Amino acid sequence: MLAVFLVAMLVSGIAPHYRQDWLMENVLVLLTLAVLVAGFRRRRFSNASYAALFGFLLLHELGAHYTYAEVPWDRWFSALFGFSLNDAWGASRNHFDRAIHFAYGLLVTPLAVELAARRTAPRGAWYWIVPVSLMTASSAVYELFEWGAAVCFGGDLGVAYLGTQGDPWDAQQDMFLALLGSVAAVAVLAAAVVFRCPRKFPGADSR
Repeated sequence: MLAVFLVAMLVSGIAPHYRQDWLMENVLVLLTLAVLVAGFRRRRFSNASYAALFGFLLLHELGAHYTYAEVPWDRWFSALFGFSLNDAWGASRNHFDRAIHFAYGLLVTPLAVELAARRTAPRGAWYWIVPVSLMTASSAVYELFEWGAAVCFGGDLGVAYLGTQGDPWDAQQDMFLALLGSVAAVAVLAAAVVFRCPRKFPGADSR
């Protein structure tokens, strides 16, 4: 998965819509990969968590290539199904960034569940509350990082990286969607435990 992702990153870097934005979008990705690779032997996560993170990072690279505000997802949807989802919803903005924030909560939470179980050993409901809290906090920190970068660089690059599309509540809605995605993820994982599905996450079968 690491090799495939690195190839995908290189492909997304071929004639991106905005080169500087592509570079900024991948700073945190490269740092995350470095941490995961460095700790692979000592703090290895489950294959399921790696696969979920892999899926999220692929979606992120799509946004990095086009910039999040300009991914032509609705055009692709129209070509496949013959109608515009934006028109059906009455939407006036590109909602790809909204979908990715939800995907962040949904696909990165499994890794947060494992991390919280190892580092804090939460019990009962806290086994699920702690990772959701971690995901919500990380989403807020990222919004602050976006704001700081936009203020620092300013101009078209700042606007492209921030991707608010004129919505003054963009940061709040993004954080809320990440929270919803995280809650959805723990609901699925908790249901798997309740219905005695095969164990996929360390410690989940004992809580």
